[in-house]
Amino acid sequence: MQESYLRELLKVDEQEIRLTEKQANILAAAIEIFAEKGYAATATSEIAKRAGVAEGTIFRHYPAKKDLLLAIVKPGVLKLAVPVFASNMVENIFNREFHGIDELLRTFIYNRLDFARQNVAILRIVLQEFAFHPEIKMIIEESFLEQVYPRIKQTVIGFQEAGLLKEMPIKTMVRCIVSPILGFIVTRFLLNPDAEWDEAQEVEHLIDFILKGIEA
Repeated sequence: MQESYLRELLKVDEQEIRLTEKQANILAAAIEIFAEKGYAATATSEIAKRAGVAEGTIFRHYPAKKDLLLAIVKPGVLKLAVPVFASNMVENIFNREFHGIDELLRTFIYNRLDFARQNVAILRIVLQEFAFHPEIKMIIEESFLEQVYPRIKQTVIGFQEAGLLKEMPIKTMVRCIVSPILGFIVTRFLLNPDAEWDEAQEVEHLIDFILKGIEA
């Protein structure tokens, strides 16, 4: 894992978090081992060995193992769940007009698939640790409510006013859209990654499934 990868991951709201070489090595090693073994089964001594640093060096940068986990998860969650932090997502999703709901969904799904494909380890860590660390759940909830939901709400209301979407509560509509997409991503990259996927066909089936539930 290259430092450039970490720098891109840790660039939040266009503000790059500066890393020393040792920090980059520690984070890279932690991502790899947390994804392989899980947080609870990983010892800081293992991370230190793979990173090529003394164990005490980890604690100088990250006072506890939980701090190291959150240093990885927070920017990962922001980039996975909050596409506004990706400039191309802003352009493709929020700052352009779509001719139909299917076009918007297609753009959104492929954008998130591309991110997940490049960050499978982060996706695995978030899903593995979500149930065990309230801090991760809080990060996800705050990120979604503050950054994503207002934009999705505005888009949904616009389509409803145009008579293209059913009149249902916005939160229900968002769940109907987001849940199957997340389920598809998790299945594609974590649950059954070695299956023979016709990704383009699967995406079209997914869009058709969502539209049957939300179109007016």
